[in-house]
Amino acid sequence: MLNLERLRTLDAVARHGSVGAAADTLHVTTSAVSQQLAKLEREAGQPLLAKHGRGVRLTDAGRLLAEHAARILSQVQLAQAELEAQRDRVVGELRIAGFATAVRGLFPAALASLRAEHPQLSVRSEELEADESVRGVLLGDLDVALVLDWYNKPLPLPDGLAKRAVLDDLADVALPAGHPLAGRTAVDLEEFAGDEWITWPEGEFCSEWLMFTLRGKGIEPKVAHVAREHATQLALVEAGLGVSIAPRLGRDPVPDGVRVVPVRAAMSRHVYAVWRADADRRPSIRAAVDALAAAGAALVQGR
Repeated sequence: MLNLERLRTLDAVARHGSVGAAADTLHVTTSAVSQQLAKLEREAGQPLLAKHGRGVRLTDAGRLLAEHAARILSQVQLAQAELEAQRDRVVGELRIAGFATAVRGLFPAALASLRAEHPQLSVRSEELEADESVRGVLLGDLDVALVLDWYNKPLPLPDGLAKRAVLDDLADVALPAGHPLAGRTAVDLEEFAGDEWITWPEGEFCSEWLMFTLRGKGIEPKVAHVAREHATQLALVEAGLGVSIAPRLGRDPVPDGVRVVPVRAAMSRHVYAVWRADADRRPSIRAAVDALAAAGAALVQGR
């Protein structure tokens, strides 16, 4: 009889590509992973892994069993969801992730509400970029993720995920207080054709969105400084080193030397929760998504 936990270990190695990465995902030691795989090989009666350079690769038998393991674990998740739905209790553990400003702007209220309303639910949260979060949900390492796309650039989502809108987050332009346009009540992006930009690292979704948007308006952006954190971007703006896009979610406090000015053709990020469709009936996931949506609605109302 094949052991479920050992199949879970093989699945982690297959998904993450190494024993070390599988150990990190499963929160165990690499030695524990190796022991589980050795026992699984004895149960299967043939080698599942082969040495490949300094790492390992799956044998043909390993790949075949890993494919079955993925399907079995998906069925286990579905069974868990249906059992939870049947007893209609929000219990157990929930793993949730979100991008930086969502963690700062939405998680405190949403997770505090979950703790107060469902004390038997244990929530673990972490900050991840949207693409990492989506991958984590697909792989089963996360239960819920908060992700985003922009009004003019959707984030492609793979099949097998459910989603729910949480918040439409407006974004402004952040200018140094001494900038000629700092006193305006509204601006057009075309007015910044000659400015230097402070933006996100190359390859990140928001950076690609900004390049796409500016070039769509005939502006070849001059990127002077790159910073992942919005607070760092605003500090660079305050120093007079350029302008940046400043979404409102999780933005405050704005430094004294920075002015944020709305764009006439409003720019917004669509923030939404995603989870695996085969876990859709889990009360814990539904409770978490409801709490996130309520936190988003309260934020909009407060503004």
